[in-house]
Amino acid sequence: MPIFLLVWALLLNLFQLIQVAAFHGFGANAHRRSVDLLNGSLIRALWILGVRTSAQFSEILPADRAIIFVANHQNQFDIPGISWYLRRHAPKFVSKIELGRGIPSISYNLRHSGAALIDRSDARQALTEIGRLGALIENTQTSAVIFPEGTRSLDGDLQTFATAGVKILLKRAPGAVVVPVYIHDTWKLNRYGWFPMGVGERLRWTVLPMIEPKGHTPDQVVALARASIERAWRLQTGIA
Repeated sequence: MPIFLLVWALLLNLFQLIQVAAFHGFGANAHRRSVDLLNGSLIRALWILGVRTSAQFSEILPADRAIIFVANHQNQFDIPGISWYLRRHAPKFVSKIELGRGIPSISYNLRHSGAALIDRSDARQALTEIGRLGALIENTQTSAVIFPEGTRSLDGDLQTFATAGVKILLKRAPGAVVVPVYIHDTWKLNRYGWFPMGVGERLRWTVLPMIEPKGHTPDQVVALARASIERAWRLQTGIA
């Protein structure tokens, strides 16, 4: 475990330099490719713990329209997995503003990728930032990722989904499709904190069937997304 944490820290600091060079030397596309490489490296670093990761797709996702990925949230490792396995869609996250500073690689990417950095104590600022992200993905036909639970689940159980963020994304990206993502068992990596970390776990990201927002209210879309994730959660956990 100390070896894993050392490798993780080295990767974050190395790719901080790579990102800066890519962004300022070659532009946004080069920066994006450097971030893809970072996330692939972070995922592979989990092999040190005997952890294996995979992604399953229910269908082929469109490349010609914006996508709003709606996911449950269990661990900070959720983000490298989504970033890597959904990299073709250039995912940009709705993230708390505190993460925009002080973390090598992570903070730099959030500030330069177009992510929405929200102040959870300032509703107006948060909704404005999310709206900006919605307009960005609509114009570029890329994707946004939002965790409507608002915080990580420490035991893997699903929590209540808030609707405000998804509503704003749908309003500013009217051509977007909504895609639920069920994240399996990443909470087990830190069930005891950072020491000891989970060893030999199997982590999965399941991309569930698309939800077409047309014909539904935003509240109904969020409810459908949560229901889809809950079905996958119940299937995995064996809960009737």
